[in-house]
Amino acid sequence: MNKLIGCLCLLLLLSACGPSENNTRQTVFNINLDEGLTSLDPAFCRNHNTIWMDNQVYNGLVQINDSLKTIPCIAKTWDISADGKVYTFHLRSDVYFQDEAHFKNGIGRKVAAADFAYSFSRLIDPKVASSGSWIFSDKITGKQAFEPLNDSTFRITLKQPFAPFISMLTAQYCSVVPKEIVEFYGKDFRSHPVGTGPFKFKYWKEGEVMVLLKNEKYWEKDNKGQQLPYLDAIRATFIDDKQTSFMEFIKKKLDFFNDIDGSYRDDILTKAGQITQKYKGKFILQTGPYLNTMYLGMLVDTNLAIVKHSPLRVLKIRQAINYAIDKQKLIKYLRNSLGTPGYQGFIPAGMPGFSQSEVKGYNYNPARSRQLLAEAGYPDGKNMPPITLTTTVAYHNMIEYIQGELDRAGIKTKIEVTQGASLREMVAKNGINFFYGSWIADYPDAENYLSVFYSKNKIPFGPNYTGFNNAEFDHLFEQSYNIKNDGQRFAIYQKMDNVIMAHAPVVILYYDKRVNLYQNNISGYSLNAQNLLTLKRVKKQ
Repeated sequence: MNKLIGCLCLLLLLSACGPSENNTRQTVFNINLDEGLTSLDPAFCRNHNTIWMDNQVYNGLVQINDSLKTIPCIAKTWDISADGKVYTFHLRSDVYFQDEAHFKNGIGRKVAAADFAYSFSRLIDPKVASSGSWIFSDKITGKQAFEPLNDSTFRITLKQPFAPFISMLTAQYCSVVPKEIVEFYGKDFRSHPVGTGPFKFKYWKEGEVMVLLKNEKYWEKDNKGQQLPYLDAIRATFIDDKQTSFMEFIKKKLDFFNDIDGSYRDDILTKAGQITQKYKGKFILQTGPYLNTMYLGMLVDTNLAIVKHSPLRVLKIRQAINYAIDKQKLIKYLRNSLGTPGYQGFIPAGMPGFSQSEVKGYNYNPARSRQLLAEAGYPDGKNMPPITLTTTVAYHNMIEYIQGELDRAGIKTKIEVTQGASLREMVAKNGINFFYGSWIADYPDAENYLSVFYSKNKIPFGPNYTGFNNAEFDHLFEQSYNIKNDGQRFAIYQKMDNVIMAHAPVVILYYDKRVNLYQNNISGYSLNAQNLLTLKRVKKQ
């Protein structure tokens, strides 16, 4: 009972924190997680909100900056062997786990190399069943690949070179956790997280509120030598209705708001993507590239029964679909200009290696679309069976727009609307011929996007949802593993992207844009194309 009363008092204190003349006041950053939260165990860091909150509580060997460059974190330096297989990390000596009752005397101990060996071994342990097992599963021979040479030296040995490996280690899955605490709580570690990050866990009433407090022992300092973080606490609510949570932001009960829902987008933004007169000056709008490719996927593996009689098995029909959609108009009128037309490949704008000049996708060309349909044996779409396009409720309006575009080209479609989880499950089983999808970067290297089309990543072994299989693509994909020079590797990535576009298993609709709203008294926020919420340098006046 005393613990409950203490938590309630804490929440009352945090909710009462507001503007004050008292310089010693507590600064609390208020956010809303509209998609909920299922775990704070980094082994299950699979969705946006989990990534955001884990990024406050945990650290890894390395981290990214706003330019998407991999920089030191707990590993102050690292060496890579000449053959590209052995990575040796040299750890900082001033990083401690946050205090927790089940450490000796309740005091968090120093992080050692053995902690990384344990944390990474968890990811590939079938008993843990981590959603991040893919990080290492095909790259190492087993847990013996993770070697603590001493307390401050950690080594990873790969089966074969993999040039994006350092970038991959920036994923929140690769956070370090303490063995004794994880094993004490077992599955309940999800709600008793302990890391080394700038904020420490305090309280979580699921579906209602979560509180993180400043980690007084955090190791990072700013460029003036001041210890991070500046904030005293983070308070997260879980309002699932975007319009309701936006009203909370307008009332200044939230300090941050991510993305703008279509139901009220016109109220906030002009069609050119600028803040309307109604809200001008009332908050800060920050936009920029977001590593998220929005696309339509088409199943092309003719070995699958549902593909054998699908019109989408024919290349010219897939190309006709690509040419039939006016993407610029879609973005302007349905997205208020928040997006970049998908005229290139699957690699999104903002990703290192993206190229407007070297990768050629599909512009709007309805005449070419009709020509290709005729060449495929369906002049003006005559006798062509209708195609079912499956989507979710959230994107129904956009898919209706696409349906209209295809109809004008002579391509008849039916729309099927399903729940997001159901759509993901069916797509993951190669059970849908034509579907709406998006791919958000797990780490800032284009290999993450191209892996979606690698034949060895076909269902059930990976995310090749279209059943794409091309020998030239696979050869280039495997060749890229060995290319250490970024420029040379990017050139190979571009060739691969062109192969994808030539065979058209997808329609690239647009590359997303990050949309972040901050109150005017917030500064020091991070602006990166992964839309990674980093609060350790945020100040609230």
